[in-house]
Amino acid sequence: MTTREAFLSKIRAAQPASRPRPDVPVFPSPEGGLRERFTAALAPMGGTCIEASSLDEVKAMIASRFGPDAIVASAVPGIEGNRALSADTVPASLEDVDVGVVRARFGVAETGSVWFSEREYVVNAIGYLAQHLVVLLDPAQMVEGLQQVYRRDDFKSARYATLVTGPSATADIEGVLIRGAQGVRSLTVVWLA
Repeated sequence: MTTREAFLSKIRAAQPASRPRPDVPVFPSPEGGLRERFTAALAPMGGTCIEASSLDEVKAMIASRFGPDAIVASAVPGIEGNRALSADTVPASLEDVDVGVVRARFGVAETGSVWFSEREYVVNAIGYLAQHLVVLLDPAQMVEGLQQVYRRDDFKSARYATLVTGPSATADIEGVLIRGAQGVRSLTVVWLA
């Protein structure tokens, strides 16, 4: 037995017996519709919500807001970017992407967050290296709060999961709020079934 194996064997032998997790109750939700609560929670975090009735409207919004020369990487079928995005894409190759387009699996009304796994992002770096993130969200795919998120099967089965609430921000230097300091500069949630 190697030293490493002996060490790990001793750690395994010293583990306490497992016990069931406590049952956390689902707390009552505040008044108001999920969509309205989501929008109200996202706004102070620097994110915005807009309406769209089709993918063509989303494409037009991207073109008008970010210009015809914007580098767009899309993980949404029906919205073609000018930068290929596939499971084989090298994450560092997304360093110059202006706009990342993704569809959230669901939204969280309590926090104004959108949930992604490796399936939605395709390449995890799209959510961090793009300058602007455009997120499509089906209004029917909303949950009340974080307690419901942790109970979902897709949360338990994802290899990678993240909740995103607004653009990147920091206020640690003299208390001045700076958006886009370590990640996306803007996050736009598009309500689209």
